Amino acid sequence: MNGRFLFLIKLLVVFSGVICSQVAQAQLPADAQKRYKAALELVRTGDYERAKSDLNVLIQQRGPLAPYATYHYAIAAFRQRKFLQSRDMLKQLMEQYPDWQKMDDANYLFAASGMELGQYEEALTALQSINDAELRSDVTKLEQNFIPRITDLTRLKALNQSFPADRIIGLALIDLIQRTATDKDDLELSDRLTNRFGVPAVTTTQPTATTSQGSSSRPVTPISPNGRNTRPKGYYNVAVMFPFRVDEFNSDKRSRANQYVYDLYNGIKLAKAKLQEEGISINLFAYDLDNDANKALELVNSPAFAQTDLIIGPLYLEPNRIALAYANQHNILLLNPIATSSELITDQPMSFLAQPSMNQQARKVADLVRSLNTARRAAIYFGATRKDSLLAAAYQAELKRQNYQVVDFRKLKGSAQQMSDAMQFSGNATATRSGTAISSPSGGASVGHVFFSSTNEDDGVRMLDALSRRRVSAPLISTASAFDLYKVPVSTFTRRELYLLYPDFMDKSRESVTAFQEEYLAKRNTIPSVYASEGYDMMLFFGRQLAKNGLQLRDRTALISDTDDYLLSGFDYTQSNDNQLVPIVKYEDGRFVKINE
Repeated sequence: MNGRFLFLIKLLVVFSGVICSQVAQAQLPADAQKRYKAALELVRTGDYERAKSDLNVLIQQRGPLAPYATYHYAIAAFRQRKFLQSRDMLKQLMEQYPDWQKMDDANYLFAASGMELGQYEEALTALQSINDAELRSDVTKLEQNFIPRITDLTRLKALNQSFPADRIIGLALIDLIQRTATDKDDLELSDRLTNRFGVPAVTTTQPTATTSQGSSSRPVTPISPNGRNTRPKGYYNVAVMFPFRVDEFNSDKRSRANQYVYDLYNGIKLAKAKLQEEGISINLFAYDLDNDANKALELVNSPAFAQTDLIIGPLYLEPNRIALAYANQHNILLLNPIATSSELITDQPMSFLAQPSMNQQARKVADLVRSLNTARRAAIYFGATRKDSLLAAAYQAELKRQNYQVVDFRKLKGSAQQMSDAMQFSGNATATRSGTAISSPSGGASVGHVFFSSTNEDDGVRMLDALSRRRVSAPLISTASAFDLYKVPVSTFTRRELYLLYPDFMDKSRESVTAFQEEYLAKRNTIPSVYASEGYDMMLFFGRQLAKNGLQLRDRTALISDTDDYLLSGFDYTQSNDNQLVPIVKYEDGRFVKINE
């Protein structure tokens, strides 16, 4: 039997009890009670025409059983799929017996008949008048069965206007817009409804074919073992889990400690618009999530989170662990926007780094060094922060793996002279492959290159001076963050062979970069930071990947940016879940130029 009719069985059972407990108290004639019970049995066994004939006798008598007989007459007609007849009998019941104590059940059946007839406004009005709490779940199921069948966008929008608080209508309208609409106003309506009602289920209910016996067949959508649809679809739901700290927000204050968060999000929103132009619909859901593990757990367990397709964040470790566990369980991609720790992706197939990890950066620097054909001896120095020392340690481990000798490894601080004094080269001089050795003035060992990791933009100039004081002319490879690239003189970058490890490198002469900056300035009234560019790029790339491959990125060879419209250097995940594109730049012909692929 069709599942949509199961509620009628329930109502028949209910009313069998009603006869005994309520109607029997009314001093009814024995023949009327006998006829009524016999008619109910005929309805139960499917002899609807005989049942209606007997019930009609009771209806015409207009006695205490008349409203019950009218109701069951409507049930019999409904079972015969004579929905108009059922609806008319229920209207008669409502007009003649407006105070009938089971009117909620009559309204429910009236709504079911109206839904079958396509008279949705009338049906929904009837459902709204139901007060019986026990019927609420049945009301929801009735709407869920019929409303998603509506394929007329104008009709569904009209229903939404008439019943703006109805979540099922709102979700159906979101789904229909995302599957069929391209009009900007419709897409904006979808965004507003999404912010209010959440997201529709992945599997869309299509119009069902009903057999003459009342059974239905539903299209089956292949799903993954965890119950998630993995095919490409018309829209994707992206959860942005950032520490927005909305309660502390002040629009007049630009120098907020978490301004980078808003910059990232603003870039993400611009990428959403770009993707929409490409026919890729993204629903963004911004969650204000600070370093609170309990809040993260509550969030991922909430119904509104269930249809998330991509998670960006969280930025703190404990909430990230909770989100990652959820992502692994539900086959959802989780993107870490600014982290560089390989621990976040080790044995975590659903976790990606938008940035190259420190280990990846170390490998790319080592690749550059091999191409320079210098002595296989290095000095490694780092600044005061933990990030500085971690990158230096990663590079030291990479060089040792490749059988380089690290002759000095230490933290440097203070003035150029203090840095110079702290350097301690040791060992025997080794000739370069070109036949020359670079030696320290104190008779110490030669070095093929020096690596310097610092996030202090004043340290780079000091390092150059320190090496000059020690008369070390070997190439210097430094993090770009050790220099104030906008303030130091150009001569700083030309006085020796200097290479900058620059993951955030952006060639501002490119047309795509100029266009983005102009658009961002026009919309935000400020020049975009590098975080805005990073947010834009990562949303653009992963949005395109979802559209190409669906929710399962099985083909790793395709996980690489194949267009040149990214603001930074693009993405490459063909070998691992951290970005393998690590720009290293050199100052040439009046500008910084990327020298590695």
